Amino acid sequence: MTAETLPTAAHAEHLTEALRRSGVLGGGRVANVTVESSRATVLSRIVRLRLTYDGAAAGAPSGVILKTALPERANMTWNAGRQEVAFYSEVAAATPACLLPRCFEATWDKTTNAWHLLLEDLTETHIIAPVWPLPPSTAQCESSLDAWARFHAVWWDDPRLGASVGAWTDDHGMDAYLQRFTEYFARFADRLGDRLPQERRDLYDRFLRAAPGLSARYYTHRNLTIIHGDSHVWNCLLPRDGGGGDVRLFDWDSWRIDTATDDLAYMMAMHWYPDRRRRLERSLLDRYHAALVAHGVRGYDRRALDDDYRLSALWLLMRPVWQEASNIPPVIWWNNLERILLAVDDLGCRDLLD
Repeated sequence: MTAETLPTAAHAEHLTEALRRSGVLGGGRVANVTVESSRATVLSRIVRLRLTYDGAAAGAPSGVILKTALPERANMTWNAGRQEVAFYSEVAAATPACLLPRCFEATWDKTTNAWHLLLEDLTETHIIAPVWPLPPSTAQCESSLDAWARFHAVWWDDPRLGASVGAWTDDHGMDAYLQRFTEYFARFADRLGDRLPQERRDLYDRFLRAAPGLSARYYTHRNLTIIHGDSHVWNCLLPRDGGGGDVRLFDWDSWRIDTATDDLAYMMAMHWYPDRRRRLERSLLDRYHAALVAHGVRGYDRRALDDDYRLSALWLLMRPVWQEASNIPPVIWWNNLERILLAVDDLGCRDLLD
């Protein structure tokens, strides 16, 4: 890849101005930009850029991450980029350091839906472990959950939620969301045919009938926080030395206000097979709750966490359907479907439909 193929956001002049605005570059300028690596994820393009400077550049980063849209995901109906830009504009700036990668620029063009992020490159100090789809070690799970607890506690019942940060979903919005899902599920079931047996179709029918009532927990607007929405372990950057360094949480294009257990259930109930989940789930939830309390959350006992976790697992029945409708590869959504159905039964979530 040559410099000419890169977007304007990766050009030396643009990077110079962006880094100056963010306060990390003084009177110097970016002289050269080299592509260290470039890869496409399912939803975006990630480019590592190595920078060299002319002039005063003490403290300026030696490299940045450019994250931007895939061409096929750049249409106006795809809002993931806009969501992540909003996160770094509204949330990250008000979140304590050492929980998120630093963001040097976050822009979205409402006319074209073009967007990009310029993020701190933590490659030298952090890793994504393990290689997907291998499960993380117990220690890695514990480090990740400690980070989620710290982040969730920062925004727990914060008065800015739904006011200056994020937005509440009202009855009209929830009705439209459920109606849209009903239509997607009908197409999903048609495409799967006998690969989605009647018993599973019946479960989804029961879930959809119960969903308006299940929404009551959300409408309390109590014991809620900002959640990631895609909180699998591969969205956690872990310290390379395996020691006590800070875990950084990234890929925030699905964030919203909701119950914190949505993130926990997505990490464990959605992504782990029964044996591993049964061995680790209870102790990790204990650890997470203790960390919440240690970081100042009050009035949310361990039983409440369990109740929310079961409800979050039940709502995750929707996720594989949304993923399939968004052209996420079957290797992701099919396995998610199988695992969440097993978790729903293990956790007694069907009882919540009565």
